[in-house]
Amino acid sequence: MSDLTKMTLSGALDGMAKGDFSSEELTKAHIDACMDGADLNAFITTTFEQAMEGAKASDARRASGTVGKLEGAPLGVKDLFCTEGVKTTAGSKILGDFTPTYESTVSANMKADGMVMLGKLNLDEFAMGSSNETSYFGPVINPWRKGEDLVPGGSSGGSASAVAADLCLGATATDTGGSIRQPASFTGTVGIKPTYGRCSRWGTVAFASSLDQAGPIAKTVKDSAILLESMAGYDPKDSTSINAEVPDWVGACGQSVKGMRIGIPKEYSIDGMPAEIQTIWDQGIAWMKAAGAEIVPITLPHTKYALPAYYVVAPAEASSNLARYDGMRYGLRVDGKDLTETYELTRTEGFGDEVRRRIMIGTYVLSAGYYDAYYLRAQKVRTRIVQDFENAWESCDAILTPTAPSAAFAVGRKVNDPVQMYLNDIFTVTTNLAGLPGISVPAGLDKNGLPLGLQIIGRAMDEATVFKAASALEDAAGFTAKPEKWWK
Repeated sequence: MSDLTKMTLSGALDGMAKGDFSSEELTKAHIDACMDGADLNAFITTTFEQAMEGAKASDARRASGTVGKLEGAPLGVKDLFCTEGVKTTAGSKILGDFTPTYESTVSANMKADGMVMLGKLNLDEFAMGSSNETSYFGPVINPWRKGEDLVPGGSSGGSASAVAADLCLGATATDTGGSIRQPASFTGTVGIKPTYGRCSRWGTVAFASSLDQAGPIAKTVKDSAILLESMAGYDPKDSTSINAEVPDWVGACGQSVKGMRIGIPKEYSIDGMPAEIQTIWDQGIAWMKAAGAEIVPITLPHTKYALPAYYVVAPAEASSNLARYDGMRYGLRVDGKDLTETYELTRTEGFGDEVRRRIMIGTYVLSAGYYDAYYLRAQKVRTRIVQDFENAWESCDAILTPTAPSAAFAVGRKVNDPVQMYLNDIFTVTTNLAGLPGISVPAGLDKNGLPLGLQIIGRAMDEATVFKAASALEDAAGFTAKPEKWWK
């Protein structure tokens, strides 16, 4: 039998349906791969014993004719989704021993569809980071290695690294400012952030509530559609959940883009952008044109204000959300001589540098005298960005941009320079601020042999068009490169 870990999710589901192999065999192959890939530090917690039990149960269900969308597929879950009876840390010391008594809606949906969970994947602490170096449990290593350890992007670096290294068939992730799409670009995988409200946030540890959205990282566009169909859906427990049916996104993959209008925003050609990023973008434009799409120049004039607005809004919401970690009800507690000192000691020891930085920024911009000057102004910019996209949709059906301003960089290179780190989100934050769907598709390699991604942005609730365009881009790019398994 060929190496089962090299299969796509779609191929694995088809293989199990045909009886070529069982979920038990498939799961065992991926557990072995996870053990071989321990040096990547992609997992915080593994659940191999439960996974094998789940695989056996899945095989029994399949034998009885009960088959879910993800039946028997070994997958990873980002350690930001609460999992009943399995430790959920959010990559932080303050939640290092927290074991939820409940299941997030997203992971519950996937388990109901037959997911076999291999474990909980590493991430930047509380999803705050662009390189997966802020995790209390150590940095994740990108399987694409060129003489030195590279970051996999963040915050969903564990998810991206695990999928790229064939440790799992796919993984859940979250995206607040690009945390699905940028790691996908860095690792040669596919990652989609759906429309805000498509996937329930209930049971997902919050970073910035008006920006956070769950989505998958997968090996192909079709695989990402399969996963998103399982993850998405209305949830009355989440007040921001959209009450709408989940469309047939898998069916949208592979459809013709002939006549589709693809917008090219001039504002994404930024000063100092590496020539390789511009070249791959130009190539993507040529591919879409060759596939029959119409290329339309567009303008998104407030793009230059998106990053500063994001880094006001997101820390403000984070400072509010993280106030609950006080050592009183759950998580780490460091006793002091009184209540105030207990709070201070607990949060000082429990939170890492980046989380403390963002709490301080957020508290500052929400404070009396600065609320109007910073937070309120940032929200006005956000409204302008939404209007920019609304205007753009009058002339185009989807937008094509680069995903990230560079390929993966070395571990330690930017971690001590917050501004340089924040610039990694320059092409992705606008979709979060506007609540739009966006997907990153691997499009080629740079001069060092590292992956580069292109991004498709669509209208709110129009993931079908995003998948259609992304599938055409994927077919044209023909990206089949894989990292050498140096970690075995």
